[in-house]
Amino acid sequence: MVTRPRPARASAVALLADMPGTGQFGPAAAHRFSLRGRHAGERFGGFLDFAARQLDEGRKVVALYPSWRAEPALRAVRFARGGLRTDHIAAVGLPLAPLPLSVVADQLAYLAPFLAPGLVPALSAELPRRMLAGAWLRSVGGLAHPSATLRQHLASHVPGTAFLACCAPTPQIRRIRGSDGDLLPYLPDAPVALLTSAPDATATGPFDQAVAAHLGAVRSGAVPAQPLGRAYWRSADYVEFAAFSAHPGALTRAVDAVRAGVCTWCREPVAAERCPFCGAPARGTPAPGAASPAADSAVPPPRPPSVPPADGLRAVDPPVADPDPSAVPRPRAAPFGPPPPAALPMAPNGRRGAHPLTAPADPRPRAAPPVP
Repeated sequence: MVTRPRPARASAVALLADMPGTGQFGPAAAHRFSLRGRHAGERFGGFLDFAARQLDEGRKVVALYPSWRAEPALRAVRFARGGLRTDHIAAVGLPLAPLPLSVVADQLAYLAPFLAPGLVPALSAELPRRMLAGAWLRSVGGLAHPSATLRQHLASHVPGTAFLACCAPTPQIRRIRGSDGDLLPYLPDAPVALLTSAPDATATGPFDQAVAAHLGAVRSGAVPAQPLGRAYWRSADYVEFAAFSAHPGALTRAVDAVRAGVCTWCREPVAAERCPFCGAPARGTPAPGAASPAADSAVPPPRPPSVPPADGLRAVDPPVADPDPSAVPRPRAAPFGPPPPAALPMAPNGRRGAHPLTAPADPRPRAAPPVP
């Protein structure tokens, strides 16, 4: 469990989509807004009031939304930022299915009181890497996230075919072939907790035999069907699931895995190239594909010991011949004075000053200094 002291400025997590809560983290849950209504006041008014209360209490707002249904959420965030005249509201889109997105939102709501606001958007990308989420499907003919191959489209028309479509930790589709033990691409850290959701809660037998049996979950539960589940999976015959680690230190390890920099404007710790709140570039964030700080500070491997000679005598280094004086390159003389800078400062008159090594020589004779 996270036991660190609360920062001076915390944040609140909101989920801008019609995705019910999971109830897996006690009273900690993201505030949800379905964004439905006849006009902008009905659709965005609830989120505007919620953001105003959080800002008055000194908290920033992290608004999560599904990236595959981004337009209503982005309009709500623009409506709130413009109406409240603030940049303390960040919009974070995730390409997750409804059930795993709801789980990640509740996990972030549980961690938000203990973290700086800039670390919450960074964790929204780290937590899906530590869970296995997707759906058991009869057909992938209309699936768009992730996209299916032509062979998988054709296999959807074969009777008795089933697929495992994953959106976390990586998007992929696998065909289920009997009791395949290598079906799962990833297994969370033990103990594993499993949540399922399906339009027909009584028709989960094939999923239990093909997927749930290989997870080895110590805790499982069913939640009501997600309203946006059919829109995401493009099917009416599916079982959506999210498997994550139920270890008390799982969330702490996810926090420790984040490498954050500092925003150059609002000084918020962020792990992206730009701050999700003010949009300014961040300093000190690791570049994509760069080695982690732990890899840079790793201890070099020890050198192998030298092998003594077989006769027990002391090894002597071979003599080194004297170098040819004509072949040895002579060192070049260092230039007089410091090298000219790459970019000279701008003078008040709008011109750049001249460096003493690059300025043209003055043809006029200079007067001799006075003798003291």
